[in-house]
Formats: sequence, C-alpha cells, structure tokens
Amino acid sequence: MLIGVPRETAAGETRVAATPETVKKLVAQGHRVVVETSAGQRASATDEAYGTAGAEVGSAAQALGAELVLKVRAPDAQELASFQRGASLVGMLNPFDRDGLQRLADAGLTAFALEAAPRTTRAQSMDVLSSQANIAGYKAVMLAASHYQRLFPMLMTAAGTIKAARVVVLGVGVAGLQAIATAKRLGAVIEASDVRPAVKEQVESLGAKFIDVPYETPEEREAAEGVGGYARPMPASWLTRQQQEVAKRVAQADVVITTALIPGRAAPVLVTEDMVRSMKAGSVIVDLAAPAGGNCPLTEPGQTVVKHGVTLVGETNLPALVAADASSLYARNVLDFLKLVLPGAGGVVLPPDDDIVTACLVAHEGRLLRA
Repeated sequence: MLIGVPRETAAGETRVAATPETVKKLVAQGHRVVVETSAGQRASATDEAYGTAGAEVGSAAQALGAELVLKVRAPDAQELASFQRGASLVGMLNPFDRDGLQRLADAGLTAFALEAAPRTTRAQSMDVLSSQANIAGYKAVMLAASHYQRLFPMLMTAAGTIKAARVVVLGVGVAGLQAIATAKRLGAVIEASDVRPAVKEQVESLGAKFIDVPYETPEEREAAEGVGGYARPMPASWLTRQQQEVAKRVAQADVVITTALIPGRAAPVLVTEDMVRSMKAGSVIVDLAAPAGGNCPLTEPGQTVVKHGVTLVGETNLPALVAADASSLYARNVLDFLKLVLPGAGGVVLPPDDDIVTACLVAHEGRLLRA
C-alpha cells in the first residue's frame, strides 16, 4: 500500500506523523512510503534518514495523494483538495469538531481520529492523548522554571539560604503527574489537586502533597470517579469548597500549573483573577488548558503575558516544543494503530468487532460516523 507522510502546515506545528524508525517498519511490511520533503526537519528527522529507512522523499501532492495518509493534525481545505476520494487518513482529527469531520466525510475519506481511542489496557500503546500529555507536563515545568526568576531547589550557600520553590499542580492526569515528577526532580515543594480521589496515592507516591477536599454527598463522589479515565463536571457545592482550599495554596505558590480538561467542553476555571491578584510578584502560571479557553480567565491562548505581576504562559501546543520526542512517541502510537487496520501489505481493513477501530472511525464512504 502507498502511505503518505506530509509536512504539517498548521501554525506552530513541528511534529511529524512518522519517523525513520516507524517508516522502516512499514517498509519491512511491504508498504511504499512517500515522505514530503522536509516533513521531519523540525523534529530532527532528515530527508536522508527517511531515505535510509526505505522511504521515497517527494512532494506534498505525492504524500497527500497516497492511499493512506498519516498526519498529526487534521488537514486544512487546501490539503484536502490533494486527497484522492476513497483514501484513508489517520491522525489527531479532533472528534468533537463536527464541521471538520463533516469535511472529511464529504471528501470521501475513511478517517480515524486517534484521540477517540478507548482508555483501555489494550489501547494504551495507541493512546496519543497520554503520550503527548506526558511531554506537555514535562515542558510546562521547564517553561515555568525559565520564566520564574528564582531557583527551584533549596540551596544553602555561604551567602545565605535560598528557599525551594512552591509549586501547585491543578489537575492530576497524565500531564499533571509528569509535571509533579519533573518539578520534584528540580527540587521544588509540590502540592496537587484533582477531583478524582483515586489519584491521591499517585500524587503522594511522587513526593507531592494532595490537597484533599472531602466529599459530602453521594453525587459528589460519583462525579469524582469520572468516566473512562476522564473527569466529569463536579457539583457546584464541591467546586466551591475546592476553590477555597486551592485559593489558599495558590496565594502561597511560586508556580501554578493547571491541566484540567474535559473532552468536548470549555476548560473549567480553577484560578480566578482574584487568586492571581493574591499571588506574589514574579510568580508563574502555566495553563495547559489554554487551547480550550484556559483554567484561568486571564490566560491568553498562544501568548505569554504578565498580569498583576504574575507571568501567565498560554502555549497551545506544548508537545510541539519538544518535537523530536513528541513525534517519536506519536509515530509509535500510529504504528500500533495501523497493526489493527493494515493486517498485511494490502489495503485498509475495518474489523467490525474491534472496539478501538470502531471508536476511532469518524468517517467512511461519505458518511459521518460521529455525531
């Protein structure tokens, strides 16, 4: 089968959907792979490396015109015009963007949105959200350390003692856990909060203190358990109590990293403007929820701004700032997914009883399969 790997054209997108490592494996399976010139350049993957792996280096039209196209982000209108009707597309296609999915269906594509994979043990190796969130959590701490004008670790010197930075992490999913681990390695004192009680043990195992907000009703506890590994909106009564506890910690913090996202919804507000005002001058907030509006209303997506003496970092694509490793993990996710739909050297197969393929399939034969 002819597989195409185009260069990503979205603003700020530096990742690539296949690396020389995964291309080599696809070629070994009997597929032809066409990689657009410079597709991996921003991820430290050269055209020469792709050629050595067995790929053909060609034009954008050749890569986009393949029978199966591997992408990081959904194609724009100009790219869609180069697809052949009946082709297959694998990428992070935003399963909650109905209009975007409809355009893929109208183009006659068989499209797989990898973000829609179920949170099951079998699907772990294909979990693009987790692999990219892991990198985002790491990079968030590194950005915070760069903007924070003091040191993270405690230092005892002849000139006096420097106190360790106090870091508060709000939202302890994959990104939050990695943020805790990274901040701990840098020597910070960390507190973390999440609506799900099950993460308390994980937080403490990484050396952080969990900000505990007791549940007063069965409704609060049920909502806190979440669905499929994701958080659910919490009752207003619990959110009020949590906000009070978090506000105390935020006022004392040097760095706040927020990661709370609910799929398909605007990001919940965790850090209010009043909380920002209460923070010390020179403090830093890194808002990983910036693409969904932000966990702080003062966050400006795509911008780093200073308000009330606090630096707010609103980067919307943190994995793209670590393009080489982000691409490496993403490409392996894609390769593992392809094992389900490319059983041999032939074309794409849709196994009707595979829950992962069924969940990711968003368009087929001109039909939109996800409302």
